[in-house]
Amino acid sequence: MASRRQFLKITSGALVVAASATTVSAQSAKYTAKIAHLEAPTQPRHRGLEKVAELVKARTNGEVEFKLFPASQLGNARQMVEGTQFGSIECTVMPAAFLGGFNPVVSVFDIPFLLPADVAKANALRTGPFGQYVLDTFSSRGFVAIALWPNGRKSLTSNKPIDSVSAFKGQKFRVMDSRILIEQFGAVGASAIAIPFGELYTALQTGVVDGEENPLDTISTMKFHEVQKYLVVSDHGAMEDFVLFNPTWWKSLPEGHRKIITDTFIEVRPEVEKMKADAKIAALDIIKNAGKTEIGNLSDADRKAWQAAMVPKSEAAFIARAGAEGQKAIDLYKAEMKKLGS
Repeated sequence: MASRRQFLKITSGALVVAASATTVSAQSAKYTAKIAHLEAPTQPRHRGLEKVAELVKARTNGEVEFKLFPASQLGNARQMVEGTQFGSIECTVMPAAFLGGFNPVVSVFDIPFLLPADVAKANALRTGPFGQYVLDTFSSRGFVAIALWPNGRKSLTSNKPIDSVSAFKGQKFRVMDSRILIEQFGAVGASAIAIPFGELYTALQTGVVDGEENPLDTISTMKFHEVQKYLVVSDHGAMEDFVLFNPTWWKSLPEGHRKIITDTFIEVRPEVEKMKADAKIAALDIIKNAGKTEIGNLSDADRKAWQAAMVPKSEAAFIARAGAEGQKAIDLYKAEMKKLGS
């Protein structure tokens, strides 16, 4: 009986110690940030954020803690961006395509074939004067933008052949609500319709649109290939994520912590890119094995033809929307591309 009482005493003591340790750990964070985003916990963006949170906590000796809210738990894209702007959320990691209404300059990433296929050159653009300028344009819109993360490249699907520029004529494609993307398709004789993502499968199935553009892992996850006859692995459009913080929260941090956070996001970026590349390979296998979609790759000749037709009108639409800031972004981009030999 004595030994039982002793065991209970020891166990109770251990629980008290454990509870105290948990309390101390929770209280040790001087700066806590909610980070909200759209993707599921299994996808590369969230897995990258888990790594960032772990490293930042360790490198700030537990003073900065990130609490992650994936899968639109804190609202839709607009609500998350507005929450970050006004301070109900400290941070969001959001695709450029959802940010054009807040900052027209970010829509430069809607221009097709903007980023080179070479990974090193693409990252040089993200971290060089061009990428930094686009990040800086968020400061006048109520955000602190600290990094760009790659989130894949778009490919094209359709229920009609898309094996040449002329094949686009008369086809209808779903796009995100972007004037640049509408011009991208208009330039090759197709029409573009902005349809909510959640309605896209049905729109493809019923013929409201002939096709769509998305990264391969999105196409496979959403099963668009089940209702699409043709796929061209084109990698024509960059899907870039912006890491945005609320300015008031960001300014509350010591300068050293700000540097740690920024450096860590940049450090983890290649890992996210690798996860995204692996997801693309896996998705292509899923689509192939389903056996419902004819798969083609964009040849160098077709790539040049697509670029020649699509880029000028898309670029003009971007500058018309973003004005002098947009022109400066294009000028910086072209100067950097020249230095990179692309």
